[in-house]
Amino acid sequence: MNQEQLECDALVIGSGAAGLSLALMLADSLRVVVLSKDLIDSGSTQYAQGGISVVMGEDDSVAAHVQDTLDAGAGLCDPRVVEFTVSQGPARIDWLISQGVPFTQEVNRDNGQVTYHLTREGGHSHRRVIHVEDATGRAVATTLADRAKNHSNIQILERHLVVDLITTHKLGLAGRRCLGAYLYNRETAKVDVVRARFVILATGGAGKVYLYTSNPDVATGDGIAMAWRAGCRVANMEFIQFHPTCLYHPQAKSFLISEAVRGEGGRLLLPDGTPFMSQFDPRAELAPRDIVARAIDHEMKRLGSDCLFLDISHQPADFIINHFPNIYHRCLEFGYDMTHQPLPIVPAAHYTCGGVMTDLSGRTDVENLYAIGEVAHTGLHGANRMASNSLLECLVFAHSASEDILRKAQSDIRVPLLPAWDESRVTDSDEEVVVSHNWDELRRFMWDYVGIVRTKKRLQRAKRRIELLESEIFEYYSHFRVSNDLIELRNLVQVADLIIRSALLRRESRGLHYTLDYPNTLPVAANTILTPDS
Repeated sequence: MNQEQLECDALVIGSGAAGLSLALMLADSLRVVVLSKDLIDSGSTQYAQGGISVVMGEDDSVAAHVQDTLDAGAGLCDPRVVEFTVSQGPARIDWLISQGVPFTQEVNRDNGQVTYHLTREGGHSHRRVIHVEDATGRAVATTLADRAKNHSNIQILERHLVVDLITTHKLGLAGRRCLGAYLYNRETAKVDVVRARFVILATGGAGKVYLYTSNPDVATGDGIAMAWRAGCRVANMEFIQFHPTCLYHPQAKSFLISEAVRGEGGRLLLPDGTPFMSQFDPRAELAPRDIVARAIDHEMKRLGSDCLFLDISHQPADFIINHFPNIYHRCLEFGYDMTHQPLPIVPAAHYTCGGVMTDLSGRTDVENLYAIGEVAHTGLHGANRMASNSLLECLVFAHSASEDILRKAQSDIRVPLLPAWDESRVTDSDEEVVVSHNWDELRRFMWDYVGIVRTKKRLQRAKRRIELLESEIFEYYSHFRVSNDLIELRNLVQVADLIIRSALLRRESRGLHYTLDYPNTLPVAANTILTPDS
């Protein structure tokens, strides 16, 4: 292969809100390469309908936002990190506005003053979710992508994914520093090398490890798996958030019904029209997501029902259409008019609350390797992420990581020439069915055994299955040329193993981890930390 190696100051792996924000914050001073597995706007950010939680209302406060986050996190949030993140919210929103994000505004009828409209979601005690109608993520992703495409110091490589990180440790050199990565070009099916002074994982979560998920196809846990193989610790992987209200329709492709629908008065109903959430929590529909998802799962299993229903049709039609124009029109495409009828819904795997352990600057255990956004475990979310805190985390940690990188970039950090990808001892596969079969089996047993409600027996059964899959995939990876599906499957199996191991270690029910064998919550909260073999 061509021995010329792509070289940059900062390699940003991922093109969502975290990755693009960081790239733009670095690009005035450094040469940045941004990798996107598909097109630049193919990540999870564009699917974030609700908005970004930030203290902007006169009756709201940083202290109230902090307390709501701590309450949702079920004792596992790091108060220092929560305070750090929430307090920076207004400044980060100002930055997004300066980039051109058109947040929804409203006019005060009494004094004519124009302000940003704030909505309320589950777990929040105040209206503090700033949004762009009901398609905030799409607006943020599009705005940042346009800015990045037009920046002379940012090179965007679409349809590229990382096979693995390159570290001094893997090359037999002293220390544990990240030097770059091997890139798989989906267009040419070739593996190239990129050298970078700094590498930033902004790869998002791992929702595709489950059969039903709100996540796009690219959410295969790549960053978590790569960081683990590079020697980074991971934490709290057992806490997988299931979004309570995913539209139940065979062609909907896991279309979410925003939490804001419940915030604006939507009610959850049984098939016979009976509301039920007040039986599970006094906050009813505004309870945190873990409680709502478990309640829906419980009622579906009790009744043997394929789905339950979310109804906001009691609100005026104009109110619904104005607040949720995209959801309204999308549901119409599937034959549902939310102004006149309830919507069928089911829970779906949505957000990975654990991840690669980082500090307040996004630094991992490997020098010059950073992790920001959903791939990271910062201590913000604890045992359950509060609605709309995710985009806030992306922005805050992109900013703190950029400050740290720009400071360190002033020193002379040199990266040596790296070895080319070696394909001399592998052949083309003649058994691609192995990959597709293993992919399907993995997602099905993760859904059945490591879902919303767990037991020790189910987890042990999943552990046995994952060990067999790991050995099969290792053998396959060792003998055949890599492909897009094989790279993603290898990462998914690694992340599934981390989720199962973490779940087996937690002998209590807390937040998103609910087990019938240990239904009580222990008096002392502790993180589940896994350390790779050195």
